Amino acid sequence: MTMPDDIAARDARIVTDYLEASMVPDPERAAGYMAPGITITFTGAREFRHPREVTAFNAGRYAWVKKRMERLDVVPGDGITTVYSLGTLYGEWPDGTPFEGNRYVDRFTVRDGVIVTMEVWNDSAERLLTQHGITA
Repeated sequence: MTMPDDIAARDARIVTDYLEASMVPDPERAAGYMAPGITITFTGAREFRHPREVTAFNAGRYAWVKKRMERLDVVPGDGITTVYSLGTLYGEWPDGTPFEGNRYVDRFTVRDGVIVTMEVWNDSAERLLTQHGITA
């Protein structure tokens, strides 16, 4: 019998494996960790249905981007595990300007060994506003 701690550890590994695949980027491999029909919600309430859509979106937003995963917060639940990945983004903006230290939080819900929801927040908009002198 699988114990709840075992399930939480498995679900945390699924999220980590998904994130690593998405950073290659290998959206088809990343999709293997997700349930069919998933909703992936990004900042600005943008919704995607497949990691390839996220890869295409990020290609227009960044020259390249990676995550420095600092920690996972794992919250076991009744039939689900909620996993928060916290860390920073680093990479280059489309104009080639490098950046780092851009905070992010990704919230995943995992059920039966697959990711069923994903929500993404980060400081990209704040950083761009600051670059344009908007600090209030």
